[in-house]
Amino acid sequence: MNSLIGLKLQEWFISIGIPEHYASLIKSAIIILAIILISYLAYLITNKVIFRIISKLVRRTKYAWDDIIFQKKVFKRLSHIVPAIIIYYFALTGLAEFPVTASIIQSAAYIYMIFVGMLVLDAFLSALHSAYLTLPISKEKPIKGYIQSVKIVIYAFGIIFILSVILGKSPGTLLASLGAIAAILILVFKDTILGFVSSIQLSANQMVKPGDWITMPSKDADGTVIEITLNTVKVQNFDKTIVTIPTYSLISESFQNWRGMEESGGRRIARSIYIDLKSIKFCDNEMLDKFKKIKLIRAYVDEKQTEIENHNKHLEVDDTDMASRRNLTNIGVYRKYIEIYLEKHPKIHGIESNYTLIVRHLQPTENGLPIQIYAFSKDQDWGKFEQVQADIFDHIFAVVPEFDLRVFQNPTGYDFMKLTNQI
Repeated sequence: MNSLIGLKLQEWFISIGIPEHYASLIKSAIIILAIILISYLAYLITNKVIFRIISKLVRRTKYAWDDIIFQKKVFKRLSHIVPAIIIYYFALTGLAEFPVTASIIQSAAYIYMIFVGMLVLDAFLSALHSAYLTLPISKEKPIKGYIQSVKIVIYAFGIIFILSVILGKSPGTLLASLGAIAAILILVFKDTILGFVSSIQLSANQMVKPGDWITMPSKDADGTVIEITLNTVKVQNFDKTIVTIPTYSLISESFQNWRGMEESGGRRIARSIYIDLKSIKFCDNEMLDKFKKIKLIRAYVDEKQTEIENHNKHLEVDDTDMASRRNLTNIGVYRKYIEIYLEKHPKIHGIESNYTLIVRHLQPTENGLPIQIYAFSKDQDWGKFEQVQADIFDHIFAVVPEFDLRVFQNPTGYDFMKLTNQI
């Protein structure tokens, strides 16, 4: 039809006295201007009118995914294809006398359509990822690495199609020739390939996800994972610095994920207090009477005292034979006191909660006897956890003299000054 209109125009120009050569040029110019005008009108219709209609329809729906697709400008980018299609199909008609120019314009329009198609697919995948992030499963299984991988494939194929248009060769021929440069591509995209494989392993094995607290000393990382991409994992340390870790490092190197602790509902306290060995001794009656005044261990002291007295009577051990008879020790009573104190503490998980709660001796050292407190705080937040732990040890340190014990401490200038004054 376009060729018929062009022929009629050319005949009309000749009929009014314009030479055939100029008539052909004027006819081609008019058709080109008409194509440009039609393309522009088509762009205005799709970008302004249809775009506004789609915008209103999207706002009226109750679904969130169409809003996300609209916000990512998928439809807006798609509107750019319409003018390119018009130019592509009508260029040859308008420039029939100039086949080389017509072929160049068609190739340019085709390349533009491929490029716009890549942008549309890119925006659609971004919208798909944003929609996925609204689902609860996105916190467990991030797919950003997969999305980036698909985008890379789309752009790779898009570039191949563009090159095929420019070089005048089929895409299959170009793909076949890629085998010769595969080794170079592997070297160039080594990090991307490693990152792609690693992101699949991280996601499949649920090794790490956004929001996890991880520790990786080799990378100076100790904080919360804020983003997982194809090539990197971003960690915001607790000092608010950002550490970027290559994705494959999380596969090739070791790191600590604190997710289990956070999901368990408790955070471990494992700290020791060192008792001076010289202050450990058997309990005499005066000490036992003093301990009975402490409400937390009153029942324990009475029970153990009765048990020990019955045991010693059964063995007929003399009261003066301290080495042969069973006796309560101040360190034993103190250890039991800490255990009961923690059991009653409102911010510590008790034994009935199926959490470990142990107060135990460790191997004695030159710094005294370590008494380790092994328990779980109900508060997992770092700041609150440290506050609970500090409050517990404030009390444990302060109550030591009540059991005639001393906390071990290397001599200081104050100790030597005190000794000098005594001499």
